[in-house]
Order: sequence, then C-alpha cells, then structure tokens
Amino acid sequence: MRNFVLVILLVLTCSFATFGQKAKTNTASAAKAADEKAVRNAFDDLIRAIENASVDGATQAYWNSPELLFFNHNGTVTRGWEQNRKNREATYPRIKNVKLEKSDVRVMMLGKDAALVTFLWKQTRDYDDSSESASGRTTLVYKKIGKDWKVVHLHSSPDNAPVNRPVFPSEREPVSDN
Repeated sequence: MRNFVLVILLVLTCSFATFGQKAKTNTASAAKAADEKAVRNAFDDLIRAIENASVDGATQAYWNSPELLFFNHNGTVTRGWEQNRKNREATYPRIKNVKLEKSDVRVMMLGKDAALVTFLWKQTRDYDDSSESASGRTTLVYKKIGKDWKVVHLHSSPDNAPVNRPVFPSEREPVSDN
C-alpha cells in the first residue's frame, strides 16, 4: 500500500510539473503574439502617417534620440530624431495624394523588447504638383521603449539601384540554382 501511495504521489507530481510547464509555454506564446500584434499596429500607424503626410504621426513612430539611424533608399543617411523631424517638416507640406502599397510584411520578434519588420513597398505621390513613384524594400528595427514600440533603425533599398552605383561584379548577375 505504501508503494502504491508513493507511485500516485510521483504521478501527480509529474502531472503538475508538466501542466505548469505547458502553462508557462502558453503564457509565453500569448505574450509573444501580443507583442507581434503591438509591433504590427505600430507599423500600421507609421504607414497611415506617411500616407497622410503627417509630420507628428510619422515622427512619433520613431525613437526620440540622437542615436536614431536611417539608411535611406536614395543612399543617404539620416541621424537622429531631430533631423528626421526637420526633414519631414520640410517635405510633407509639399506632398499630396500619397499611396503606399506594402506587401510581404513580416514581423519577427527578437526577444521581449526588440523586433524586425520587413516589407516591400511601392509609393506614388504628388510633390509640388509633380507625380513621383518609387519602390523598394525596407527593414525596420523596433524596440520597446516604456510601453511603446518605436523604430530605432530603418534600412531601405530601391528595387532598381541607379546604374552608376558601384556593385560587386559577382552581384550583378543572379546566381542560378543549377
């Protein structure tokens, strides 16, 4: 009888341990899903701000720090939140009819307080009454700052780099899978 009671206690202990581990896993999965959704919402807010040419909306999506860093699709670099704000204040009042199509949007969590968002984009707009269009790919690095997800780094590349931009010879032709 004593052995029977010990076996029952051992089985119950193992069952509770397994249940506790599953509960922890489910809690971690739920937290990750909530963070992914929060990052995606922050991304969607940024896209809406760009489409509305909203200086305030766009700049609040970014980390307010001199360490904010953009590698822009035109080959330039923007350093710091203040410069980002000045650039938008100079251009957004001259922009109308913005349409920003995004595709292949992916959110990858890098832990509890960091994430990547990658996507392809095509943008059309009127700038000083001239139509413009461009397309490319972008990676945004998000960091949770307080309760908010903020972009701390942006890297954007055009679909078709200018012909005069140096490219390694080995990268000029696609490598075949054969």
